[in-house]
Amino acid sequence: MPSHSQGSEEKRLVIGFAGRIGAGKTSAAKYLNTKHGFQYLRYSQVLAAWMAANPESKAQLQKIGWEVMAGGMQTELNRRLIAQVTPEGDTAVDGLRHTIDQESLSKAFPSSFHLLYIDSGAEQRWIHVSGKGRYTADLVLRSDGSLQDLYTAIEEAIFSFRREG
Repeated sequence: MPSHSQGSEEKRLVIGFAGRIGAGKTSAAKYLNTKHGFQYLRYSQVLAAWMAANPESKAQLQKIGWEVMAGGMQTELNRRLIAQVTPEGDTAVDGLRHTIDQESLSKAFPSSFHLLYIDSGAEQRWIHVSGKGRYTADLVLRSDGSLQDLYTAIEEAIFSFRREG
């Protein structure tokens, strides 16, 4: 997979969001889009466009997603998502589900990719997908409070990532 190495990559951020269904990944990624102008990309949208699926049908997308992973096509899904990342500016990627996703983004954006795993209590998410600990996240954010609490934690993470260079 080609690297998106460019002069401005040192300053940019590519933030991936992982976590269980209902933990707040989409809210967090859309927050970065709205508040900071991050490009917003979602794995399920790329999957839907690639496989001509209805992006509103979660059940259909989950079925196709499992078929993609089981069929060894996750790398191709990542290639398609990475191709949509704009060369300049920051990007929020919603819905990392597999370690291949993290590996692909880390390889494509070696100095700018950071993974945030959103963890939330059972009462605030659907009990559907287990897998806490599948990722080696740069930071785990708890989402047991309000969305504003989550947004504040994201702001602190972004500040810290930018300081790291």
